[in-house]
Amino acid sequence: MNNHCLSFKNFFMYYFLLSMLFVNLAFAQERMKPEETEVWEPEPRLVFPGVLNSPPSDAEILFDGTNFSKWRHESTKGEVQWTLNPDKTMTVKPRMGSIETINEHGSIQLHLEWKSPTILKGEGQGRGNSGIIFQRRYEVQILDSYNNRTYSNGQASAIYKQHIPLVNAVRPTGEWQIYDIVFNEPQFDTDGKMTKPGNFTVFLNGVLVQNNVELLGTTEYIGKPKTGRDEMPGSNKSTPSHRSLLLQDHGDLVSYRNIWMRKL
Repeated sequence: MNNHCLSFKNFFMYYFLLSMLFVNLAFAQERMKPEETEVWEPEPRLVFPGVLNSPPSDAEILFDGTNFSKWRHESTKGEVQWTLNPDKTMTVKPRMGSIETINEHGSIQLHLEWKSPTILKGEGQGRGNSGIIFQRRYEVQILDSYNNRTYSNGQASAIYKQHIPLVNAVRPTGEWQIYDIVFNEPQFDTDGKMTKPGNFTVFLNGVLVQNNVELLGTTEYIGKPKTGRDEMPGSNKSTPSHRSLLLQDHGDLVSYRNIWMRKL
């Protein structure tokens, strides 16, 4: 018998054994019962969803238009100096300072609605500028980006100077814009070194604009992101601080309404 015949027999035997393996796997799959792959615990708890952007039943209401009870001045820790409007909105009072939540937060789902001032002034970063800063470290930009060109990683819905939005989904100036944001906080070891980066998923007006993007560290105006647990934007050293949600006073009359979050 020549080598050619041996090679053919070896190939045939290999093919036969492989076929039998697949047949046995198929029979084993058929022999399984449906309930063998059913998982019953834990049972997801019941949450009643909101209607027309109203909060779900497990949300923490941060602002419903009636008061500033969940907020304080960012630097003095005193009362909020922004304007509380009759239509249940609030508006930045320029140069009175940013505001922050009294309570800290970890990973959250956040719903927030905002509106740029209708009177146009300035351009680029000078028009309708504010920001939502998670844990006082990681900013999702607020800006009037309707017919207003600026650097792409600084326009509305950018993770400031880190991630450009997939598209520009802003409505015209003066209309209400809707953010739905999922923030997963970074993880750190006992020495304060980052072990797992945080990430953002952002919807602007129902359009996905940030798709599970990874945080590089703090969002800095100047310089590279800082990755230590207690680093703060703009600082040159570790400055331990609490992790509240901050709304920025950038000198523009940006308005807010209907703010709530769910802890994840």
